[in-house]
Amino acid sequence: MDFIFMLTREDQTIEDCLEVYESVRDVPLRHVGFKDVGVDPSTLRRLHDRIKQDGRTSYMEVVSTSRESCLKSARTATELGVDCLMGGTQVDEILPILRGTRTVYFPFPGIPIGHPTKLGGTAERIASDTAAMVSAGCAGVDLLAYRATEANPLDLIRAARRATDKQVVVAGSINSPARISDIRAAGADLFTIGTAALDGSFDPRLGLLANQLRRILAACAASDLRANDT
Repeated sequence: MDFIFMLTREDQTIEDCLEVYESVRDVPLRHVGFKDVGVDPSTLRRLHDRIKQDGRTSYMEVVSTSRESCLKSARTATELGVDCLMGGTQVDEILPILRGTRTVYFPFPGIPIGHPTKLGGTAERIASDTAAMVSAGCAGVDLLAYRATEANPLDLIRAARRATDKQVVVAGSINSPARISDIRAAGADLFTIGTAALDGSFDPRLGLLANQLRRILAACAASDLRANDT
């Protein structure tokens, strides 16, 4: 199990993302991401360049649910050269934009609604969407499991896992070691975490962001050990 550290809060890239990233560059993170809104394009480019200079996999998550904005964000992803674009549902239109670039796509299965985004759809819908998206050429899915409005989050993760052997990323609301263990057992490969690290709520006993991230890494390793023991 591993995680994507998102330099985001309330579905936006934080304004001081460059300074915050600088403060945690020594933490052994493998995955770092940001949203497509919150700061100007030049700041996103500088942030992305630093992430890649450090040898990390980069992620950009689409916030808007409108078709036009999602397609614009896909073009931004190719211009930045991000490794992974996450979010949106316009698979048939976004994949051609990404073709021939280094960027792979993890769309939202189900029915994303509003901002901050909620997720509609049953486990059956998640499984069907996941299978179709992977079959179309996506690298996996970006599942808003804990923002579900009509299903149990873990049931949605299990449904996505049954539908594909490609990556299942759980986005949003992972805020404790117990939840990491739960999603690992349900079949998630990766999860995103931003606010719970930035505001110190993952482990309230720790004050530094770098230590929050190290504690999250430790929780991921512990979840793997528990899974291997069962």
